[in-house]
Amino acid sequence: MTPDVSAVVPRLRIERRRAWSVADLRELWAYRELLYFFVWRDLKVRYKQTVLGVAWALLQPVASMVVFWLFFGKLAHVPSDGLPYPLFSLAGLVPWTYFATALSGGSNALVGSQALISRVYFPRLLIPLGAVVTPLVDFAISFVLVAGLMAWYGAPVHVTLLALPLLLVLLVSAAAAASSWLAALQAQYRDVRYLVPFVTQFWLFVTPVVYPASLVPAKWRALYGLNPLAGIITGIRWTLFGGPMDLSLLTVSVVTIAAALVSGYLYFHRLERTLADVV
Repeated sequence: MTPDVSAVVPRLRIERRRAWSVADLRELWAYRELLYFFVWRDLKVRYKQTVLGVAWALLQPVASMVVFWLFFGKLAHVPSDGLPYPLFSLAGLVPWTYFATALSGGSNALVGSQALISRVYFPRLLIPLGAVVTPLVDFAISFVLVAGLMAWYGAPVHVTLLALPLLLVLLVSAAAAASSWLAALQAQYRDVRYLVPFVTQFWLFVTPVVYPASLVPAKWRALYGLNPLAGIITGIRWTLFGGPMDLSLLTVSVVTIAAALVSGYLYFHRLERTLADVV
């Protein structure tokens, strides 16, 4: 007589938690090695079979700097807070290029990983997070250009440079918040993939990349801080070149980033339960 296997072998049913808890953050940390794998995979794909390799990380901000210098610096005579316009624009373009790259990669991350999502369980948030971390390599390479241009123009180093890591944390946080929102939205609505390039282009010109935030009237500057990149890029320039800093602009940007991070995480967590079905 064949024994009933179902009566002997216990059954284990694994279900995703329905409500958010601190355990979800612990789970993200437990899968951190998978995040490293995603970053390494994306880096290899990006530079595989390219002639110039990582030199592309330098060419993009330099080409944009030259164009902006000619049209905004030379022809339009846009002010640059007393700095040489190439140095002023490059200091804004490097963090902006990182953010735009992270936004593009993060928004498409879930849809581009359909096969992986449907086969094995892991915290899905790691996929857009990997797309946010990967461009940091290009950012570090590009930042060498900023340091070199500062040396070329003889720009002094200020004690405010010590605050640069905090601004970089805010930059990555802003990219993670926007990417978690857009990745989840694109998983549900494919129209988002067509909207992101338009939004990114518009976002560039409402961010003080090619012009200083000081051009915005003081009474509107706090409202302008609702654009998180406004406070971040202005703050990065402040850490590099010193001078006055509008704390109201930065404070509003920090609050906006915090709200976007929390809401984006909660929305992503809500969608995660049915992600394999909608992607």
